[in-house]
Amino acid sequence: QVDLVESGGGLVQAGGSLRLSCAASGRTFSHYAMGWFRQAPGNERDFVAGISWSTGRTRHADSVRGRFTISRDNAKNTVYLQMNSLKPDDTGVYSCVARGFIMITTTPGSYSYWGQGTQVTVSS
Repeated sequence: QVDLVESGGGLVQAGGSLRLSCAASGRTFSHYAMGWFRQAPGNERDFVAGISWSTGRTRHADSVRGRFTISRDNAKNTVYLQMNSLKPDDTGVYSCVARGFIMITTTPGSYSYWGQGTQVTVSS
């Protein structure tokens, strides 16, 4: 059983920053890809960023590239999402995800494990 616990969401003004954390437990994640999706009310879940645990290779959605950065801490089994220059369109529930393959994908159905989600609200 894989457990993913997110933290770090909140309310921030446009232009501000937040850092999300995802603490992972239950497995050895060396052959996993992990990432973040977000969902705004009435919208589908959108891929934000992903990281291959063993290689450190990352992938970011076009909408966040240059503003968001995904990273990991192997010793803490934690994935981070540093979000800078936040915009109101970044508002949504951010969920940490994991899949038992090293390749990062952008399809929500490809990820077997999901955290409970953390709310990010960016005010204008």
